[in-house]
Amino acid sequence: MIGNYESMLEKLTLEEKASLCSGLDFWHTKPIERLGIPSIMVADGPHGLRKQVEQSEQVSVTDCLPATCFPTGSCLASSWDTDLLSTVGIALGEECKAAQVSVLLGPAVNIKRSPLCGRNFEYYSEDPYLSSALATSYINGLQSNGVGACIKHFAANNQEFHRFTVDARITERALREIYLASFERSVTQSKPWTVMSAYNKVNGIYASEHPLLLNEILREEWGFSGLVMTDWGANHDRVAGIEVGEDLEMPGNEGLNDQKIVQAVQKGLLNEKDLDRVVTRILRLVDRACENLDENVTYDQEAHHQLAKDVASKCMVLLKNQEATLPLDPTKQVLVVGPFAKKPRFQGGGSSHIIPTKVSDVFSSMQHLGSVSYMQGFSIESEICDKALEQEVLERSKQSETVVVFAGLPDEWESEAYDREHLRLPENQNELIRKLAAEHPKIVVVLSNGAPVELPWIHEAKGVLEAYLAGQASGAAVADILYGIVNPSGKLAETFPLRVEDTPSYLEPQRSGDTVVYAEDVFVGYRYYTSRKMPVLFPFGFGLSYTKFSIELLTCSHSICTELDEVTVQIRVKNYGNCEGREVVQVYVTPPKGKVSIPCLQLRGFQKVSLKPGTSKIVTFMLNKKDFSYFDDGLKQWVVEGGDYCINIGNSSDNLCVSHTICMRKSSENFLTFTMDSMVSELLSHSKGNALLKPAFDLLPFDLSGESGKMMWEIVKAMPVRHLVTWSNGKFSESMAEELLKTLNTRV
Repeated sequence: MIGNYESMLEKLTLEEKASLCSGLDFWHTKPIERLGIPSIMVADGPHGLRKQVEQSEQVSVTDCLPATCFPTGSCLASSWDTDLLSTVGIALGEECKAAQVSVLLGPAVNIKRSPLCGRNFEYYSEDPYLSSALATSYINGLQSNGVGACIKHFAANNQEFHRFTVDARITERALREIYLASFERSVTQSKPWTVMSAYNKVNGIYASEHPLLLNEILREEWGFSGLVMTDWGANHDRVAGIEVGEDLEMPGNEGLNDQKIVQAVQKGLLNEKDLDRVVTRILRLVDRACENLDENVTYDQEAHHQLAKDVASKCMVLLKNQEATLPLDPTKQVLVVGPFAKKPRFQGGGSSHIIPTKVSDVFSSMQHLGSVSYMQGFSIESEICDKALEQEVLERSKQSETVVVFAGLPDEWESEAYDREHLRLPENQNELIRKLAAEHPKIVVVLSNGAPVELPWIHEAKGVLEAYLAGQASGAAVADILYGIVNPSGKLAETFPLRVEDTPSYLEPQRSGDTVVYAEDVFVGYRYYTSRKMPVLFPFGFGLSYTKFSIELLTCSHSICTELDEVTVQIRVKNYGNCEGREVVQVYVTPPKGKVSIPCLQLRGFQKVSLKPGTSKIVTFMLNKKDFSYFDDGLKQWVVEGGDYCINIGNSSDNLCVSHTICMRKSSENFLTFTMDSMVSELLSHSKGNALLKPAFDLLPFDLSGESGKMMWEIVKAMPVRHLVTWSNGKFSESMAEELLKTLNTRV
């Protein structure tokens, strides 16, 4: 144990302090042997431990120790199950501890601004409420085993194209409501040991040296006291990073920037107190890590494989089940088609690539449950249709009750470092599915992909199961769902659009250069589609079950309230089907029409409920001020508008079964500082505005109640205050205007 940090700072030389601020190599912090400061190890995650073999001198995604590959982020998020994420975190902590890894680089919680982002398979959702709730549980589970989490990538790392240099231009409102909100709850509630800053710029400043992000918001507002490290190679200006609390530069680079830190202190360009704060946080992390190391810890690989299977089966989403085609009848012949059935695709490419301890394939698993045969049907290596393979499948399909096609994206189509170019499946897969559907009445498609795809044959297939990239036990999990051993309970954590051209960020493409304007602002994902009433392929929150549920509103604590009140909503969920199942109750808030554009639906609560047939359960939700707020760019604060809010409850964003309207009465003013350039409409938003402005209105040469009254009224509302003076020919004088502004700007 290092112990007294102030005493240690006194013992450290300036050069030693600087040296601690960068890694020893790719995965270790630097030791100071003369003072007994050890080195600790970090390793890649987030859905498995990627510990590179110690002797390896180069970065490798294959030269790693075997570990359990759990479902990737997009799959895990489809569980909508915080307890499940905690369980995964606990298991990952066990594996890290057994491998002497002190910090796992995960979870990854960046928002899915576009479905084309190459790394979306690692990320949870397009919605920050869901993303942060799941990440919080994951972190709690992981850190309960004495292994630190590293929540990443802070912030707005929403594309891979030009990720080292791109400048994400985002309003502060969109940052606060969408992109930072995905981090905030996890940081404040689960207190991760570390945060990883992103490669990109945000509004012109690199994330690794961003004073607003790292200092004002992360540390001062959210109270984060842990360590901030760069993404690997994300450092831009090391001295600027030290000043705003970027503690650790990774990976190690033979101390290239250490000397810059020393020189900056010596020349008075960097306050040594800033450096001391950084070093203290590094020492604190090392202490915490060493305190939790245990060389005697092991874990049960087979138990973790079975856990990976259980987790995967609770994440997969049943998208279509026409005529109750699923579950399959084990006594009937099933034809399995597609290479993915024998060689599953269960993870994405890049730094999160895990060497699994074992892999279960679908075909072998299905053989244990029913009567199945296999045909290849198509090639994964090419998009070109193989007519011979197709014809063989079409002939064999006539002998089977059901045909299950295992379709998906090839490995190289989804990876870190580059984005997808489109949402299509390989054309040879689409063509085979169409031909089979034209000749066979029961076609089921199982998808292996990390993000949304277009499904041009959706109206022809009888069943569709979205398996996502479900980890090393995905094959067994798929088989269990197909044969009804497990009732599917996943819900989409992202919208499946009909086509890429419909997506909110389409007109500001990811490949548009080094500046990307987030023109859609807060209208990301379902917030955009529902507000525009646009049709989608599958909506956010959607997922079918083999049983049926009903949702009814029991009570809501308020019909009239203020922003200071906590609103309690009670729901009864009932399983009125024939088998046990799990339903996700989702709560969305619809705001009143106000002075700013707010999405017509925003997720504000969810809970997954397990029910036996014929049973019901009461679920309670608590809504507070934040759930009714938006961030006001001008006021730099969260604001609740007065008016009628609708609380909607259902099992997806487009299936809201019940609702309750509450009238929100403002308990306080949202203070703007009014000036002569403020618009009249802004002054009218103040509770005293209308009364104080009436004398000015009476002096204007406009008939506000005549035939053109509406037009005249809109003209007046759009005026800056100074125009009231000129249009009244000075009758409403400048001194009167200034007195009015003084009154409105007085905070009582």
